[in-house]
Amino acid sequence: MSREFELCPGRRIGGEQPCFIIAEIGQNHQGDVAIAKRMIRMAKDCGADCAKFQKSELEYKFNKKALERPYTSKHSWGKTYGEHKRHLEFSHDQYRELKKYAEEIGIFFTASGMDEMAVEFLHELDVPFFKVGSGDTNNFPYLEKTAKKGRPMVISSGMQSMKTMHQVYQIVKPINPNFCFLQCTSAYPLQPEDVNLRVIS
Repeated sequence: MSREFELCPGRRIGGEQPCFIIAEIGQNHQGDVAIAKRMIRMAKDCGADCAKFQKSELEYKFNKKALERPYTSKHSWGKTYGEHKRHLEFSHDQYRELKKYAEEIGIFFTASGMDEMAVEFLHELDVPFFKVGSGDTNNFPYLEKTAKKGRPMVISSGMQSMKTMHQVYQIVKPINPNFCFLQCTSAYPLQPEDVNLRVIS
């Protein structure tokens, strides 16, 4: 069985293929499209293959109580958690604008769908692959629905046991063989002694 597959149009990964570098922008753009575009450009200039964001559909992901609770962090963008999250969340049209910009300068664009409705939007946006964040790796219904979309998948392993990763493999493989695991240690910043890349083998 081949250890290679096409992650993005014309770009294969695995086997003897070169490393595919994803620039994690996440929500570090502070809710500003201009900053997001500068970060995409920086990712391209640094030689990254893909610029990645995080997309949530807030009203679907959180209940009313969670969105209305006070959020008093010194880094808050609003008085409530909902106001804070809405400030950081780009609209669908803004995502289309960012994807178009990335394509114009020659870098792939995708996002982690942080809930099932976000995955639906990203599928409609026609991202080249789905990135599954560590927090959703053990969400098996989410994984199954995402796999059924038929797009390549990159699934992070942070905070998950080896048993869970075996379960993920058994769930995704029969539905969508074009996926890989991304070794992730969920500690930021990560200390060198905690990297343990040997777990990959």
